[in-house]
Amino acid sequence: MESAQLVDAVGNLSRRMGRRPKVMITKIGLDGHDRGSRLVAGFFRDAGMEVIYTAPWQEIGHVVNQALEEDVDAIGVSSLATDHLLVPKLMTALRDADMADVVVVVGGIVPDEDEAMLKGVGVSEIFHPGTSREHIVSGITNLISEKWVVGEGDRDD
Repeated sequence: MESAQLVDAVGNLSRRMGRRPKVMITKIGLDGHDRGSRLVAGFFRDAGMEVIYTAPWQEIGHVVNQALEEDVDAIGVSSLATDHLLVPKLMTALRDADMADVVVVVGGIVPDEDEAMLKGVGVSEIFHPGTSREHIVSGITNLISEKWVVGEGDRDD
């Protein structure tokens, strides 16, 4: 998918939602490597999404509170140093906060043996290093669109 097509797809979703899709990019745990997450945040912004970017070293409670305050549609967790192992706690905290409708994806270095565990706790997609901008942006757009169509259209914004 070309850049113009990505912008069009996000624009179409924005019109259906009545606002731009909101994506939070965050790093939980102690991994401070944030170059990739900053790059991905730019991909989403360039495609027309509203991006909430957090600095590294976030605590799960802070991520959940900020996601709730910002009314995000998706959370992208970047992991380069096993911080993806904290994602089950994030998923539990989101459910406890009545935010199970938020799409959660993980990007970065995730060993094959951990993928099933992440999918099992509700992670929608895992993007490995080298995944194209087009695949990441269209993937998030489609995941948000699916949630919106399945029943999120009546959300109070």
